Amino acid sequence: MSKRLESKYKINRRLGVNLWGRAKSPVNRREYGPGQHGQRRKGKPSDYSIQLMAKQKLKGYYGNISEKQFRRYYQEAVRRKGDTSENLINLLERRLDAVIYRMKFAITPFAARQFISHGHILVNGRKVNIPSFLVRDGDVIEVREKSKQLAIVLDSTQTGERDVPEYMDVDHRQMKGTFVRGPKFADVPYPVQMEPNLVVEYYSR
Repeated sequence: MSKRLESKYKINRRLGVNLWGRAKSPVNRREYGPGQHGQRRKGKPSDYSIQLMAKQKLKGYYGNISEKQFRRYYQEAVRRKGDTSENLINLLERRLDAVIYRMKFAITPFAARQFISHGHILVNGRKVNIPSFLVRDGDVIEVREKSKQLAIVLDSTQTGERDVPEYMDVDHRQMKGTFVRGPKFADVPYPVQMEPNLVVEYYSR
């Protein structure tokens, strides 16, 4: 089990938000951060700390992506035409682990990453075991035949915690879905407020 997987709820408590909107999140009971200094009174945050928090929230939401990889997404978003913050969200939502999570084939982004790494996912009929693989418009994603009856998949598809977004078309009976199009920021069903514009400000300092 990865360190990231073990500490996923610590991310929630450190940021003070229920990042994935899960009923089991400890933030629902304790809104302060973990550790002996978690309940310290905090002063007015600086612009830098607000931008940093926005970055940590967005990075944490997608399975606590490494700083090096997250910065590469930002650099690619800058390179592309259009609004940088919109481009950043579009890239993050194209990650295969994010797509598997959105299609409800996994209960959390961490579980989605592990599921892909263990070889349970096909993209356009070919096995892909790289969670950061970027899905293109029209790609067909499905659970491998021998994995369709796994309890973790069946439980995830039946969860009522979230819905499949409109930019994906999913058939849970066949365990198959299509990534219809890359989303706009407004299309993405985040359970907490995300501010990608502040993330752009953080990196462009």
